[in-house]
Amino acid sequence: MNLLNIPRFALKSLAQNALRTGLTMLGIIIGVGAVICVVAIGEGASASVERAITNIGANMIWVEAGGVNRAGVRTGAFGTKSLTLGDYEAIKEHIPLVTNVTPQADTRVQIVYGNQNWNAPVRGVGPEYVALKNWNVVRGGMYTAVDVERANTVCVLGQTVVDQLFGSLDPVGQTIRVNNEPCMVVGVLEVKGQSATGQDQDDQFLMPYTTVMKKIKGQPWLDDILCSATSARVVDQAEEEITILMRERHHIRPGADDDFNLRHPTEIAEAVKHSTQTMEALLAAVASVSLIVGGIGIMNIMLVSVTERTREIGLRQAVGARGRDVLRQFLVEAVILSLIGGTIGIALGTLGARTIADMFQWPTRVSLDAIALAFGCSAAVGVFFGYFPARQAARLDPIEALRFE
Repeated sequence: MNLLNIPRFALKSLAQNALRTGLTMLGIIIGVGAVICVVAIGEGASASVERAITNIGANMIWVEAGGVNRAGVRTGAFGTKSLTLGDYEAIKEHIPLVTNVTPQADTRVQIVYGNQNWNAPVRGVGPEYVALKNWNVVRGGMYTAVDVERANTVCVLGQTVVDQLFGSLDPVGQTIRVNNEPCMVVGVLEVKGQSATGQDQDDQFLMPYTTVMKKIKGQPWLDDILCSATSARVVDQAEEEITILMRERHHIRPGADDDFNLRHPTEIAEAVKHSTQTMEALLAAVASVSLIVGGIGIMNIMLVSVTERTREIGLRQAVGARGRDVLRQFLVEAVILSLIGGTIGIALGTLGARTIADMFQWPTRVSLDAIALAFGCSAAVGVFFGYFPARQAARLDPIEALRFE
C-alpha cells in the first residue's frame, strides 16, 4: 500500500462515523485543554514570583532588631532597641562585601493633602534604598544625603499614595501633612503592582530615616538595616561577617542568643516559587489523567472498529495487503484521532487560560513549550493506545476474516 494514501484512508474511515469520532476525541480535548490551562496558571504564578524576587532586591541581606530572652521570656522583633546608627556605620565601614547599605525605621502615619487623607506605612530609609530595591523614581528625584543629614521633611511616594491623595495631579513639589508635620513631595516611584503574596507594593511612603526617627517616631534606635551583597556567591560570607561584627558590637557572649536576626528575603521568595512549581506539577499530573482516560477511549473505539471492519481487513489481505499495511492504517487512524483532539484541546486550553486571566485577574502564561508538550502527549497517547488494536487487526487470519459475519 502506498504510504501517502494511508492518512487519506484513515480520514475517510473516521469521517464515516463522525459522531463516534467526535465523542472519542472529547477525552483528548478535555485532557489537553486542562493541561494547557494548568501549566499556563503555574507558569504565570512562577513568573510573578520571579518578578517578586527581582523587586526584593539583588542579593539583599536584611538585619533586623531581633528578640532576646529576658527572665525566660522571649521578646518580639520590636522588643529590643539595640540596633543603632552605630551598627549601620560599622557595617558600611567594615564589611566590604556589602553595598547600598541603608538604615530603616518604619511606622504608620496619616497623610493629608487638601481634603484627602490616607493612612500609609512610612519607611524611613536612606537614598540608597531605591538602588538596593532596583526601584526607579519616574517623576522628580530621590532625596539626598543632605536631606538625611539635616532631617528634612521631604518624601517620595508610591503610585497608590499618589492616586489616593492627588488623583491626576502632579504631586512633585506639593506639600502634604504627615502627622501635622508639613512635608514636601520630591519624587514618585515607578509602579510595581502586587507582590507574590498579594501585597500592594505601590503603597509606599519614603522619608529620610533621620526624619522618621526624630520627628515621626521619636526614637534613637533602628528597626532594620538593609544592604546587598556585592554578588550572589558572597551572600553567605557577607552574612557571616555581619554576624561576627554585630555580636562583637553588642558584646554577646559565646553561646548566647543574638539580639538581632539576619534574613535573606529572596530565600523566602524562592521557597514560594518552589511551592508554586510543586503545585503546578501536581495539578498537571491530575489533568493528565484525562489524557489517559481519552487514550483508553481511543483504544476501545479502535477495538470496536477492528471488529466492525473484519471483512474489510480480510478483503485487503486477500488482494495483497500485508499485516504491516493493516497495522499502519489502524495506527495512523488512532494517531490522527488524538492529534485532531490535541489541536482542538490546545486552542480551547489557550482560550481558557486567557479567560481565567481576564475573569479572575490571575497571572497566566501560555508558552510554546507547554503547547509542544501537550501536542507531543496527544500524539504519544494515539501511538500507545492505538498500537494494540492495530496489532490485533494486523494479526487477523484472512480466511477467518472473510468468513466473519
